[in-house]
Amino acid sequence: MARLFGLIGNRSDLAGRVLAHESDALIARSGGAQLGWGMGFYQGGEVLMRRRPIDDSPAVDIAKAAADVRADLLVGQVRSATVGGLRTENTHPFRYRQWLFAQTGTLAAFDVVRERLVASVPEFLRSSIRGETDAEILFYVFLSFLHDAGRLNDVVVEPAHVREAIRSSVAVANGMAAEVGADAAQINVIISNGEFLVALHCGAQMGVRVFKGKSDADLIIGDDMALRRRTPELGQVHFSLLVSDFDDEWSIASSSPTAQAHWNLIPERAIVTLERGVDPSIEPI
Repeated sequence: MARLFGLIGNRSDLAGRVLAHESDALIARSGGAQLGWGMGFYQGGEVLMRRRPIDDSPAVDIAKAAADVRADLLVGQVRSATVGGLRTENTHPFRYRQWLFAQTGTLAAFDVVRERLVASVPEFLRSSIRGETDAEILFYVFLSFLHDAGRLNDVVVEPAHVREAIRSSVAVANGMAAEVGADAAQINVIISNGEFLVALHCGAQMGVRVFKGKSDADLIIGDDMALRRRTPELGQVHFSLLVSDFDDEWSIASSSPTAQAHWNLIPERAIVTLERGVDPSIEPI
């Protein structure tokens, strides 16, 4: 009843094709609950958003919703609200300047530690919080750590800076929760600044599918001869698709042998970095 995804590649005109090829992994079924969904992407230096806080469909088909998007980097989420109602202000991804942030799972003891977390955010950032979710507040804690490191206003931010900031943010939230006897949070997070994606995995199952080389390009393009003529260097096509929070209808373990051969499970408590033209980098939290 939830899904988190991020896509990065080197051809904006092929993103929709990649999502369509893995549409089964991206369908989130309602199970009778109300769902909301959103996605953010980058076009011509602009951050664009599509958010539908309430979708009455029995299933949200992310590939269909993004079919016309021309972007080489997308971040999105389907949610069944656990904290905060189904309204636009609570719909992921959240944005601050060039940053996008989406999360599944809930911070432990959030109702108890919420005010302390908010108080840890500098006022100039705190005033931008619009919704009620734990995810949005964790996002602003993350931005606070970037600010403390002198990186918030940098034009160029390295993935290492983002990894360190999200590690610190989750450690702070877990530390506050531990003080009131709660366990560590079971969450998944994706963050992007338009140049790369960083994902933190300490929640439901997460996997990554890499498309690269001519054989994968052939799968994406299919029999569209017009598109094939516009893609002369098939061997240079490279996309990484990260998805988490699979359901009983589709998971990596229950997928076809062909799908299992292409999807890689992310180890528990790991951070994944996705960059254009480079295979995913995975390291422990």
